[in-house]
Amino acid sequence: MSRLSPFLEPVANKAAATLPIDWQIKGMHALQNLKKRIGKREQPPVFKEVPLPAVSELALEDIDVSNPFLYRQGLWHSYFKRLRDECPVHYKKNSPFGPFWSVTRYEDIMFVDTHHDLFSAEPIISLGPPPPGLEIETFIAMDPPKHDVQRQAVQGVVAPKNLAQMESLIRSRTEDVLDHLPIDEPFDWVQKVSIDLTSRMLATLFDFPYEQRHKLAYWSDMAAAPPESTGGTADIDESFIASADMAKQMSLLWREKEARKAAGEEPGFDLISLLLANENTRTMINRPMEFLGNMVLLIVGGNDTTRNSMTGGVLALNQFPEEFTKLKQNPSLIPSMVSEIIRWQTPLAYMRRVAKQDVELNGQTIKKGDKVVMWYASGNRDERAFEQDPDLFIIDRKNVRKHLSFGFGVHRCMGNRLAEMQLRILWEEILKRFDDIEVLGEPEYVQSNFVRGYTKMMVKLKKTS
Repeated sequence: MSRLSPFLEPVANKAAATLPIDWQIKGMHALQNLKKRIGKREQPPVFKEVPLPAVSELALEDIDVSNPFLYRQGLWHSYFKRLRDECPVHYKKNSPFGPFWSVTRYEDIMFVDTHHDLFSAEPIISLGPPPPGLEIETFIAMDPPKHDVQRQAVQGVVAPKNLAQMESLIRSRTEDVLDHLPIDEPFDWVQKVSIDLTSRMLATLFDFPYEQRHKLAYWSDMAAAPPESTGGTADIDESFIASADMAKQMSLLWREKEARKAAGEEPGFDLISLLLANENTRTMINRPMEFLGNMVLLIVGGNDTTRNSMTGGVLALNQFPEEFTKLKQNPSLIPSMVSEIIRWQTPLAYMRRVAKQDVELNGQTIKKGDKVVMWYASGNRDERAFEQDPDLFIIDRKNVRKHLSFGFGVHRCMGNRLAEMQLRILWEEILKRFDDIEVLGEPEYVQSNFVRGYTKMMVKLKKTS
């Protein structure tokens, strides 16, 4: 939200704390529509897919790895390899998302990620800005100390003790999904398994109405797909409607838990109960964009990594069938394979930072205020960092946990152990039931420069005899 004068800000804050959040979003939507009618609303970029050139045909300065079709067209390997080899800290002056630096080698990414004193996560972690009127605040896009306070409030939900208590529930829900899959018949793995399982887990984490769990996946998809931010396909009006619905439902859930807490009821161990129990976050609902932003962050964080790795793992084992044979012969390799899936897939391609001061990095001078993009998808394929060919999928890879997919430093993904546990349980249960998962044709991919995900992947199962 734009800064107000010192005289108006207290009035605006009081109004924000009083009006229901969904009303505020609907009001912003109406304002944006009015601006559109009078020609004052900035139009989002329009991305039309055309065949991209081979990277060898481009001058270095013309390489644009922010193109949202790079993954769909299978060119991301060659584009990033050329940058890693020839210009590992690369400046793109003109892009639909403005100028930015690409950091593509493993060691340079580690340097940026672990130096929050030099590189700020504020105000956002996507390449482009959020849609006008939906400028939410999230703790992943905050610097210490505010980041640390808000992260600490919800960290407990993925503490080892709580994960141990969740394991049986995750397993029973995984069993239920797998037991209802068709055998020897084509079906969409993305819809039937990846989305269904992650929606069930999100409902558990939020103590959200289980019968409405599909909304959580939908809200996550909408939040991660604005064309302004990621080159995605989200319609601005649909985004406002989805945001208002999410704000209404999550705030009702918050108020319900708040009332139970006030009545002396023992709090649960879900994310909202943990935020209410923390002195620093218990009034977050009175700061609408911060409340909404952190609901979005926790929903997207619980969705994208696990969901797309559930699909990516099946695809990887089809592309490297000798690894599936190795796995079936030695199921104890599942934990190692889970880390390799997350490296090989890299569900979120990057995180963005802003230089707090002039910084020298690999021979380039990054100026204060410049956007810096850490391309995890590239760092996870850096031949300098991985002894075995990083383009191969190797389930017993050496130092398999050194991948970048969860980030490093203060912003390292807090749900990494939960994601790993979900994937481990999935593959343990798959091996009990199925002898083969055959991928039928090419998957369909998300249009995005941020989410490395799938919209459809047809498969056929063969049952273990």
